[in-house]
Amino acid sequence: MRDFRDAKLMAKALRQAMAVRNVDLTHSETLEIVARQFGFDQWNILSAKLDEPETAKPAVAIEPPVPIFRIFDVDKAKEFYCGFLGFALDWEHRFGDHFPLYCQVSRSGMVLHLSEHSGDASPGARAFVPVSGVRAFQAELSAKQYRYMKPGLQDAPWGLEMEVIDPFNNRLTFCERS
Repeated sequence: MRDFRDAKLMAKALRQAMAVRNVDLTHSETLEIVARQFGFDQWNILSAKLDEPETAKPAVAIEPPVPIFRIFDVDKAKEFYCGFLGFALDWEHRFGDHFPLYCQVSRSGMVLHLSEHSGDASPGARAFVPVSGVRAFQAELSAKQYRYMKPGLQDAPWGLEMEVIDPFNNRLTFCERS
């Protein structure tokens, strides 16, 4: 896949391809078309992006961890994480029929893995999740009338927290830092 750094070559190739079809475009016109293909209003904006120096990638890049929570009932896990918390089910994996589930759920950039495999995690784990809009999140959850969880807000020295506990005793503490 080419990126914006190939824009001039792309414009030249477009101009040549159109000339074969007897469509006469100037180099300037093809530059404008390519800029729009990359989501920029005009060539000058894309051109400025081309002039930005590339930042060197660090030798080691650590990304956010993905907590793994142990689950024992797939339907209860989906009801809690997808139905109640509003996570999307991204994917599921089983090694075969009647094998334990391993899946990923996510919401707003937060990713969790849920596993029925006995060796993957211990029940009763906890994840601390920095958020913004914890009051709105708490109101959203309260409005769902989920019969097993009525999360409240708690002031802590580091911010406003809302804790939820899944059906398997795993805890998620959502905190809006002060």
